[in-house]
Formats: sequence, structure tokens, C-alpha cells
Amino acid sequence: MAPKDNLTAVLYGINDMRLEQRPIPVPKPNQVLLKMEVVGICGSDVHYLVSGRIGPFVVKKPMVIGHEASGTIVEVGKDVKDLKPGDRVAIEPGITCRTCYDCKSGNYHLCRDMVFCATPPVDGNLARYYVHDADFCHKLPDNMDLEEGALMEPLAVGVHACKRAGVRVGSIVLVLGAGPIGLVSMLTAKAMGASKVIITDLVDHRLNKARELGADFTVRIEKNMTENDIIKKVKSLLGEDPTVTLECTGAEQSVRVALQVTKSGGVVILVGLGKFEMTVPLAGALVREVNIRGVFRYNNDYPIAIELVKTGKVNVKPLITHHFTIEETKKAFETAKTGQGNPIKILIHANPEWKP
Repeated sequence: MAPKDNLTAVLYGINDMRLEQRPIPVPKPNQVLLKMEVVGICGSDVHYLVSGRIGPFVVKKPMVIGHEASGTIVEVGKDVKDLKPGDRVAIEPGITCRTCYDCKSGNYHLCRDMVFCATPPVDGNLARYYVHDADFCHKLPDNMDLEEGALMEPLAVGVHACKRAGVRVGSIVLVLGAGPIGLVSMLTAKAMGASKVIITDLVDHRLNKARELGADFTVRIEKNMTENDIIKKVKSLLGEDPTVTLECTGAEQSVRVALQVTKSGGVVILVGLGKFEMTVPLAGALVREVNIRGVFRYNNDYPIAIELVKTGKVNVKPLITHHFTIEETKKAFETAKTGQGNPIKILIHANPEWKP
């Protein structure tokens, strides 16, 4: 008998999350139907819930939430050749046009016609069943589970940031911010050969997690610290200037620190998305030829992320701190909002067969 239960988490507006039944979608010829397994809560999901918007993206109509996900294929469209029912996949949440200049030149993440899960007005994938284009579903190896599969989305961000930074053997890396993206960036930098990684944050439990995951040094940012205080502390612990700085907070003070602390000729990667306009010490960075680069999601980075976990070079499991069923979605988001229980990565299990 065909399944009928497609319980779905839908954001109607600010602090208005509802669970409702929706029809089970039918895959197009190039798509697969997925029984959703694990969906992680991202900071952007919480931002949409709390504020109803991120920059120009505004929730104007009910939107299914969720984009960090894994699932099991239950049906494939007639044109799908490389996947079959029963395959477990990590779902890359952005679908591109595939024909524009950016797509054809290898920068598909910059496609102007990008359709991205849970970015208004596009629905996300926190549901029992969901359809997705097959070529953006990445098969998981046998030694990876579906929880790890859902974490390939944030890990791909870290991979893309470190690739953009040119992290290699001997790199001295500063990571500003020890949230989930800062932590996966740190893990990736270590896997790519960085000899020293130092990471900062305001919150002790995040820094404790960073040390558990292999950070060489941590810096607790106090509210009364100036940017000069932070710079001195970082250089004192490292004994030298970082050659690469990964700014993962989006906070203006943190961006200012990044531009000043990085070694002359080094690289600053702006991963965190903060205010549209900031006041930063740009001239000082330019005369020292500090390379300043932005990051937007990822580009051909899922296969690398999967390989890093498959081969044991990166372990994302310690990032997982909380588990909820899809019926507990509101509770899961409340935990993410309040920070109660010191969450790092919160996972929601969409499959009713899941047992804690």
C-alpha cells in the first residue's frame, strides 16, 4: 500500500511553526522520491522563525523548513540512471539551471536561478517524503550513517571555505566563531594539513567542544575585550600571525579582527553573513596585500565532504548534541532558539520508525 503519512513542518510566519499533512509528491523524470530520515536545524532556519526574513529573503507565505538533510530513495524518475530505491543519500539542497555561464564554468553555486531549500519562497525538506533532483543527491558509502549524511551540508561549507582559503600543510589557521560552521571549518582545516588551528567564541561549551575536536588553542571572548585585546591574545597563543583566517560569525568586530590579525599576504575568508554594510580597516589590509574572499554555500564540495568522513579524516558525530522526532519540531526549534542544554547540532528525525 502506498504511504499516505507526509507530516510536514511548515513556517507560517514569525514564531508560527505548524505541523500539517501534505500530499506525497510525485518525482519528475529527473527526480527521486525520498523517505526523509534526518534534518538538521541551521542558524538560518532559526532566523526565519524568529525574524521572518534574512536580508532580501522574506517569508511571505507558508514555507516548509529545513535544508540539512539525508534520506532513503523509494522511487526514481524514468531518466534517473545512477540511483535506485534503497540508496541512502545526502541531499545537496540547491538546484541550479545548469545552462547559464556560472553553471557551465563550474561555479554553479553562483547561478542566478538557484532554487534552494527553505529559502523563501522555496519549500524545504523537513517532511516524511520529499522529491529532489537526482543529480543533487549524493550516495552515502556503507560506513556512513544517515546522521552523518545530514551533516554533509554544513561540512560542505567548511570544505568550500578551506578550499577558497588555500589551506594546506603548514597553514596557521584562525577560526573566529565556534558555532557549527566554525567547528566544521576547523575540522576541515585540520584534515587539509593545517599545522596549528586557534578558534574563538563567546561561549564556553562551544570552546570545550572545539578542544574535544582537536583545536590547538582556544580564546574565550569576553564582552569587554577590544579588538586589539583579541588580536594580542591570538598572536600570543600562536606565537605568530595566522596565515589564514576563517571569519564564521558575521559580527563587525570579528571581521575587523580578521583583517588586522592575518599575516601580510595571507587570506581572510568571510564565511559568516552579517550586516549589509560595515566599517572595517580596509586600507591596512590592502597595503599588506591580505586577500579577502567571500564564501557562498558550496560548489562541488559534497563529494569531498563525504570522502573526509568516509576515510576517517573528519569525525562529525561529536557535533550532534540533540535528537528530536518530527512531531517534536517546535520543541527542537525552541531548544535552538534558547540554547538550553548547550546545543551544537540539533537533528530532527522525520522517519517514524526511528528510535532514540
